[in-house]
Amino acid sequence: MSRILDAVTAVLVHDGEVLLMRRQPWLSAFPGFNAFPGGKIDKTDGQNAPGCRSLAGVEPRQAEALARELAEELGWDLPAACDAGLVAGASLLGTALTPPVFPVRFNTHFYRVDLRERPALTIDHNEVAEAFWAPPAELVRRYEAGEMLIAPPSLETLKALAADIGARQVARLHFEFRSDDELPMIEQVCGLRHVWVRSHTIPPAQHTNAFILGDMQSHRVLVDPSPADDAEMEKLLAMAQRYGVHEIFLTHHHHDHRERADVMARRLQIPIGMSDDTRGRIWDRTEGRFFEGLPTVNLYREGDVLCRWMGQPVRVLEVPGHDQGQLALMPDSRAWCLVGDLIQGLGTVVIAKPEGHMGRYFESLRRIIALDPKVIVPSHGTSLGTVYRLSETLKHRQARELQILGLHQQGRSVDEMLPIVYEGVDQSLWPLARMNIEGHLDKLREEGRLAAAPTGR
Repeated sequence: MSRILDAVTAVLVHDGEVLLMRRQPWLSAFPGFNAFPGGKIDKTDGQNAPGCRSLAGVEPRQAEALARELAEELGWDLPAACDAGLVAGASLLGTALTPPVFPVRFNTHFYRVDLRERPALTIDHNEVAEAFWAPPAELVRRYEAGEMLIAPPSLETLKALAADIGARQVARLHFEFRSDDELPMIEQVCGLRHVWVRSHTIPPAQHTNAFILGDMQSHRVLVDPSPADDAEMEKLLAMAQRYGVHEIFLTHHHHDHRERADVMARRLQIPIGMSDDTRGRIWDRTEGRFFEGLPTVNLYREGDVLCRWMGQPVRVLEVPGHDQGQLALMPDSRAWCLVGDLIQGLGTVVIAKPEGHMGRYFESLRRIIALDPKVIVPSHGTSLGTVYRLSETLKHRQARELQILGLHQQGRSVDEMLPIVYEGVDQSLWPLARMNIEGHLDKLREEGRLAAAPTGR
C-alpha cells in the first residue's frame, strides 16, 4: 500500500496574478513540473507555528510547514511579511490526494495567500528552476497549448482562479474516478491522456502506462494497452470507446505492453500498429495466435506519422536497445517524447538478449538526449521534465560499464560481479541484473575492449 504524507501548497496571489514555479528535474517528486511552492509537513511542525493574525485560519502544523517551505524555496519570510502587514489573509482552497497508483501519495492542503505587495524572492536553485508571476488565464492558455507539464490539482487551481481571481474554493481539486467502470486518467500535458493500467510487469512497477493520443477531430490511438485481467480490460475498452479510438499502437513486443491488446483490437474492430521487428517477435512468441482475426496490422518505421497532437504530426522514432523493435513517439515541436521502456520512472530498464543490445541502448539514449524534448514520458512511472533523467541514466550506465570492465580485468565471473555491481539490490532481482551485466560485457566485447569471455560466464 502507498504511503500517504501530509503536505501544504501556497498559492500566492497579488494584483490578479499568481506565483508559479518550475521544479528542478532531479527532484524525486514531480520532477520538472510546474507547481506552486510547498512541501511535506514534518512531524515536528506545529511547535513554532507563526502566530500572526493573517494566518489565523491556517492549522498550526500547516502554517509552520508553509512558512518553512516558502523560506526554503523562495527565500521569503512569511511570518515577517505577516507582521509587516503585507499579507492580507490566507484561506484553504481545498485538499488534494495523490491517486493510489503512486508509490508515495501526498495529501496536500492548498492555501490561497493574498498579498498586499509583491515580495522580493531569493530562489533556491537546488529545488526551483524558475519562479514567475502570471495571470491564471495566461497559464491555463499555456497548458492548453501543450506548453506546460503540471499536476491536475495545480491545473484545477489555475482554472478556478482564471474563472474568478477571488475564488476561495477549488471544486475539482481532489482527483476522483469511478473505480467500478473506469481507470484513472490524467493529462499532465494537455492532449496526452495518460491511463494507469494494472499489468503483469516487473516489480516494483505494478502498472504499464497506456496513452490515448490524437486530436479529437483526427486519428486517435491507444498506446500499449496491457490489462492484467479481463475486468481491467473491460474498463480500458470502455474508455477507448468513449474517446473513439481508431487504432492500437505497440511501442515494442514485451508482454507487459501488449497483453490482451489483440483481444481489444478484435472487440473494437480496429487495426494494431507496431514495427516489423515487433510483429516478428510477437508472431514467434505466440505462434501467430496474437494476429488471428485482427482487422489489419499497420507497420511503422522511422519518420512515419501516427496521429496529430495540437495539430502537429506525431512521428515515429526508432529507439532500439531495450528491444530491437522499440518505437518512440514525438510531435514536431518536441514538446514531449513517449519513450516506451527507454527509461523507467519507476524501477530500472533491463537489457536482455536476444532482443536487447546494450550498445544500441546507449545510442538511443544519446539520440533522444540530443533531440531534447521538453517532457520525457516513460511507460512506467510519472512523466519527467527535460532530458535530465535520460542524461543521468546514460552517465550511470557508463560508470557501471567501467566498473564491470574493471572487475572483468580482475578475472571476476558474472556471479562474482553481481553482489558488487548490484550491492543492496534484492537478490530476487539478480537474474535481471545478470542480464544487464552480460549486456555490458557483450558491448565491451563488440567494441574490442575485451579479449574473451571470462571463465565461469
